[in-house]
Amino acid sequence: MSSIKTLRTDVAIVGGGIVGSSAALALRQMGIGVALLERDLCGSRSSGVNFGGVRRQGRPLSQLPLAQRAHRIWGRLPSLIGTDGEYLRSGHFKIARSESDMASLERYRSQSLDFDLGLELISDTRLREHCPWLGARAVGGSLCVEDGQANPRLVSPAFALAAQRAGAQVFERHAVDEVAHDGAMFMLRSGNALEVHAPVLLNCAGAWSGPIATRFGETVPLRSGNPVMVVTEPMPHFMDWSLGVEGGGIYGRQVARGNLVLGGGAGIAVDADRARAGSDAIATLAAQAIELLPALRHAHFIRTWSGTEGYLPDRQPVLGPSRTTPGLFHGFGFSGAGFQIGPAAGEVLAELVRDGRSSTPIEAFSIERFFAEEPTTPTPP
Repeated sequence: MSSIKTLRTDVAIVGGGIVGSSAALALRQMGIGVALLERDLCGSRSSGVNFGGVRRQGRPLSQLPLAQRAHRIWGRLPSLIGTDGEYLRSGHFKIARSESDMASLERYRSQSLDFDLGLELISDTRLREHCPWLGARAVGGSLCVEDGQANPRLVSPAFALAAQRAGAQVFERHAVDEVAHDGAMFMLRSGNALEVHAPVLLNCAGAWSGPIATRFGETVPLRSGNPVMVVTEPMPHFMDWSLGVEGGGIYGRQVARGNLVLGGGAGIAVDADRARAGSDAIATLAAQAIELLPALRHAHFIRTWSGTEGYLPDRQPVLGPSRTTPGLFHGFGFSGAGFQIGPAAGEVLAELVRDGRSSTPIEAFSIERFFAEEPTTPTPP
């Protein structure tokens, strides 16, 4: 009977998605020892099943410093992780379907000027000249030329492989069954196979991060969401931009092979670990797709899927130190929008470990916001 393997390192990471894996890579580049435990395969959960949009446009202003940092990382992807991951700065176009949508896009452009996104508003005649493939429902939109798209099934695992090449110890198919802290060291146990001891723990377990936070007295309202994705058969190329819709809804992009990747709506959770796209959601997505992109009227869907993502009520992540436990740092709850900012979030976590602070403002993402003290009512005399 084999005995459990015991490992001591500088930093333990739970979760091998794009945040945890990029944190592992950044830490190794700093010369810090890392052990990463992933319950499945690295990049196989929300980091691998998302739409593949790499956009800054439309994010809350508080996320834009992080998004700008990530934009620079995406620009050097091949030298960083050994693949371009089909990353293209194809442009991201957020569609307006009403004059109020257009006004909202104009406000966002004004509010985000300090971040130099280079947003360009397009409407009326110019819209029809540039986008003859758009349906009549679209009245305008906002173009961010340097935003784009990538293949999450390539990019997310590549961060874990790059971390491993840099010296990180990566353990796939190692679910964490127990987490403890003795005041100085964290202990993570995975079945009867592995026990990891480290003075620092990064909680990057995505939709499954809640129990770890709760273990340290930081229960937050994290819930699971299940996005719906579909892919069409290859079609003649007609669209370069990645698309979104002001106010939320359908999103889409066309890849080099001609297939369109589309998303929108909510899937059905099969259990805590699995989800699928339901027929009603697929039908709704198809109707929305045809309305905005009439060329899809006779296209076939060749694959559908869903996944599991972690959402917080304000759609902002938790990124930063624990409020209760020194050495514990959280990076979860990216609410379906973590793919673009994930590499920057990983670098931020590595900076927090090494320096105790980050060069990127992250105050808006503090876990403290869920524990603000209630105002007290003065006792009447």
